[in-house]
Amino acid sequence: MTEKPFHVLIVEDELKIAEILNDYLTQAGFAVTHKETGLGVVDLVKSAPPDVILLDVMLPGVDGLEICREVRKFSAVPIIMVSARVEELDRLLGLELGADDYICKPFSPREVVARVKVVYRRQRPSQTEATQDKLFQVDEEQGRILARGTALDLTRTEYRLLKLLLSRPGRIFSRDQLLDLCAQPNEPATDRVIDSHIKNLRKKLAKVLPDLELIHAVYGVGYRYEITEQK
Repeated sequence: MTEKPFHVLIVEDELKIAEILNDYLTQAGFAVTHKETGLGVVDLVKSAPPDVILLDVMLPGVDGLEICREVRKFSAVPIIMVSARVEELDRLLGLELGADDYICKPFSPREVVARVKVVYRRQRPSQTEATQDKLFQVDEEQGRILARGTALDLTRTEYRLLKLLLSRPGRIFSRDQLLDLCAQPNEPATDRVIDSHIKNLRKKLAKVLPDLELIHAVYGVGYRYEITEQK
C-alpha cells in the first residue's frame, strides 16, 4: 500500500512567497495546499486535516493568531508561524497560542523545508530515530528521569524542566512557560534563573549522552528538545 503524502498547508497572502515555498516543498516530496486568506482556513483544517500548517501572521480576513487559537481548540496539528513581525511579544504570543515554531521573514526557503522535515521525522520516524527517541524514561512515581537506563541526578526544578521539554519534542517552550516551573517561594524567577537551570541540565545530560545535543536555545523565545548529533 502506497504511503499517503505528507501534506503541508500554506496560508500566505504574498503570492511570490507562497509560490517559492510551494516549489521547494513539492521538490522535497511534500503535498502542498495553498490558501491566500485566513477565511475558511479553520473549516479546511477540520474537513481535510493537513500534517503541518505554515501560517502567516498578517492575513486578510482572519489573522494567523486567531486561526492558531481556533485550530488549537480541536486539533494538535503542528503549526509553524511565519511573519515579518519579529518583536518578542509577537513571538511569545504566537507560541503561547499553541504554535510549535516561528520563522521570521525574510527567510531561506531551505530553512522552511528543514523545519517541515523536522515535523515529518517526528510524525514518521525512521527505525533509528524511533530508537533514539526512546533515550529517556520518565518515572513520575519516583520523580526521576533515566537516560539510556541511567538515572539523572536532577534537582526538582531540573526534573520539571526536562519533563516538559521531553513531552513535546521539537516544540519551542517560551521563557514565560519555563519561568513558571522555576519559580521558588519568596524568590523571583528571571531569565537568568532559567538559563542557569538549562546550563546545569545540559552538563548533566552531556555526562550520560556526550554524543548528542538535546536542548537547543531559540533566540529571543525560549528552548526546545530535539535530538541532534554533536558536531
